[in-house]
Amino acid sequence: MQTLILGGARSGKSRYAENLALASQKTVIYIATAQAHDAEMQTRILHHQASRPADWLTVEEPIALATTLETYAQPDRILLVDCLTLWLSNLLCIEDSEQRLETELSALYKLVPKLSSDLILVSNETGLGVVPLGELTRRYVDEAGRLHQRLAATVQQVIFMIAGLPQVLKAP
Repeated sequence: MQTLILGGARSGKSRYAENLALASQKTVIYIATAQAHDAEMQTRILHHQASRPADWLTVEEPIALATTLETYAQPDRILLVDCLTLWLSNLLCIEDSEQRLETELSALYKLVPKLSSDLILVSNETGLGVVPLGELTRRYVDEAGRLHQRLAATVQQVIFMIAGLPQVLKAP
């Protein structure tokens, strides 16, 4: 089963994803894409780390997501990626962002349909507000929207979280 969980900030996406992973009774590999560039983000990361079960393997990978998924994929595992929009931000802000973004997105799109593990992808829905002012921010929103559309068409299940409540957009 492959699931994409979308929602706004503090909508309950991560908690819901973690509960799905626990319910699977499979070995959980948690792939964290966040980077702590400031104290507030470090606090968020520490909060997420403290909430996860101790027996989950956490892999921190801010850029090479497809390679990491492929490395850890096994039929008896569930891979939980939190979160795609942080991963996208990381890609948009690196030195060779144009080429690397294309390479990493292409690798992810090719890998997901043939992945041997169950997969949960968590991502922020950013396209519900006004059009942002800055060029990079507009690009981020556009790229996130395209990423979500492409993955939603590929995975078996899509859930939108609002106020801690899951709204099933696509069911297996």
